[in-house]
Amino acid sequence: MKRLERILEVLTPKRWPVRWRLAAVSAVLTFLILVIFALVVGRLTQNRIQSNFNTEIQETTAQFASQVTITPTLDGFHCGIPSQLVSNDSTAVRVVTPTGVACGPSTSLGPPTPGQLSDVGSMRVATSPVRGFTNVYLQYAKSTEGLNSTIGRLWLFLGLGVLGGTALAALAGMAVAGRAMRPIANLTSTARGIAATRDPSQRIPEPERDDEVGELARTLDQMLRELDAARSETEQLMQLQREFVADASHELRTPLTSVLANLELLQERLTREGASADDHEMVDSALRSSKRMSRLVSDLLLLARADAGRTSARGEVDLGEVATAAVAEVRPVANGHRLTIREAEPVAVRANSDELHRLAVNLLDNGVRHTPEGTEIRVAVERRNGDAVLEISDDGPGIPDGMEDQIFSRFVRGGGPADVAGDSGTGLGLAIVKAVATSHGGDVEAGTSPAGGARFTVKLPAAG
Repeated sequence: MKRLERILEVLTPKRWPVRWRLAAVSAVLTFLILVIFALVVGRLTQNRIQSNFNTEIQETTAQFASQVTITPTLDGFHCGIPSQLVSNDSTAVRVVTPTGVACGPSTSLGPPTPGQLSDVGSMRVATSPVRGFTNVYLQYAKSTEGLNSTIGRLWLFLGLGVLGGTALAALAGMAVAGRAMRPIANLTSTARGIAATRDPSQRIPEPERDDEVGELARTLDQMLRELDAARSETEQLMQLQREFVADASHELRTPLTSVLANLELLQERLTREGASADDHEMVDSALRSSKRMSRLVSDLLLLARADAGRTSARGEVDLGEVATAAVAEVRPVANGHRLTIREAEPVAVRANSDELHRLAVNLLDNGVRHTPEGTEIRVAVERRNGDAVLEISDDGPGIPDGMEDQIFSRFVRGGGPADVAGDSGTGLGLAIVKAVATSHGGDVEAGTSPAGGARFTVKLPAAG
């Protein structure tokens, strides 16, 4: 059995489809069975044909030996042989006496062997004693060519039967395997669709039969139901978490605003009263930390609202005006960078002006932070293929290879002069750009500018 399994493994490579392997196994097993059957039946039939042939020769010889007449003459014997035994191409006959051949062909049929058969060339010879005489025998020979031809046709028909049966078994195996594998193919197609859409809410078609494949289909469908339920629960938990972060960030803004206001009042009071330098340093440090925390909470609030699907009030906004205002805000703190804006084309978009302003300021601030002094940062606004496009590029060192998508992830910081100075930011600037663009139905891409620096292209649906 193990040897048969190894043979089947060799004959059915693993890369073949299952239906091919099933058909091949069916054909091989059928071939082996038919070969064994053909060998047994062929051998038995061949023995039977040969036995009938031999019996026929012996019976014919014995029958006609009683009809032979022998008459003594002066020079020997005269034989009377029945006309039915006249020699032809397929038979031969002669009478043998103790002194030699009495009559018949001169062709030797060998010495007489009463009761036995002998072969002389292509002739099979039977010997029978002539009635009424001692040591006188009738030898009758018949050609075996017809016998061999019959046996050859027998084996030919058996061989064709084996090959035909094997071919039919292969075709039937292919048909049965294809029919059996059709539900599996449907399951595979459905699973491939679920994998492509990542939607476990899809359902597997109800199986037609209550067999192993049907049980598999029901099991997979139940698994998808459980996965869909688990995904829904996870999404609900994540939504609750996003809403909690958004609400918490919103609630944190009020006490932070109060802390900032009190620290600013305390700073003015210390200035009026002429407090010591240490007191001023402590207040200034606390004020810087509070401002940094306020910016971080504002960033987290914006991202949390975007994750939770909350949208702020929106109206028609001129993207050119937003870009101009952002350049004006960043230019005083550009630290030796040259900010230039091409004459802004009026392009209306339906958006929240504060969020768009934040997007533009973050892109400009990113260019200032990560390029050396003297770098030119260019801003352009235009309408392109029905989109409002904001493009900000520079001639700095550019974006490291492979970082074009990663830089929009949260808390990712890039190298630059600001990093060396210890002011690398929160790592949320470009993440906010991505979130704002996406929430407004647009997108942002990072690439290389014609000067070899970085280029950020924001595309938003144009109003009207």
